[in-house]
Amino acid sequence: MTDVQASAVDIPTEDGVADAYLAHPADGRPRPAVLLYQDAYGLRPHLRAMADRLAGAGYTVLVPNVFYRHGRAPVVELPEFIDPGADPTIWERIGPILAALTPDLVKRDSDAYLRWLADSPLVAAGPVALTGYCMGARLALWTAGAHPDRVAAAAGFHGGRLATDDLDSPHLEARNITAELYFGHADDDPSLPPEQIACFEEALTAAGVRHTCEVYPGAAHGYTQADTPAYHPEAAERHWAALLDLLERTF
Repeated sequence: MTDVQASAVDIPTEDGVADAYLAHPADGRPRPAVLLYQDAYGLRPHLRAMADRLAGAGYTVLVPNVFYRHGRAPVVELPEFIDPGADPTIWERIGPILAALTPDLVKRDSDAYLRWLADSPLVAAGPVALTGYCMGARLALWTAGAHPDRVAAAAGFHGGRLATDDLDSPHLEARNITAELYFGHADDDPSLPPEQIACFEEALTAAGVRHTCEVYPGAAHGYTQADTPAYHPEAAERHWAALLDLLERTF
């Protein structure tokens, strides 16, 4: 692992300015870029620590506050340890903000994030990779589908609602995706039951998308998030190994 430097940055979008966290190797040399999409709890210390770890492996990592239309991070004030079971008002506050982030807005914002990365002197020329957590897995799919020429690889971990009956369900992006995909599903995840997992994989296979999908035994939805009760250390480390392997193949 290399030394890491980090800073807060602002990204102009069609609808305003998205605040974001940028982490990169401290030597300042241009590195391959990874766009990291948050879970529903938003940009906070744990996600910054994840970005730092990824940057330490040799990447320039951007974590945008995808809820920027509702304010700068933290958009919702949260405790250090986030447990909706102990405080149900957490989801009462986050739910409407999450619902307002439509696929069209995600795709529009992703264009701004990718343009910002392309213009950064800290980013090497060429395509980028994506990784997303919980809701961020959906954002990664919508972004990969909207920008097949800019995204070489995309990963998603404990993603929910990946294959629904909605007209804009993430799995329908398969026909547009040229990136290699890796998805690590939780096996205890009401938001992604077995029938959705099967539908998701069938869509990827039918579209000819290079992909690996695995179910992590004993892991609940949110298993990578160390500041929540869902954290599963073994599954989290498995996720890191899979993600870094995908990035090494990509870059």
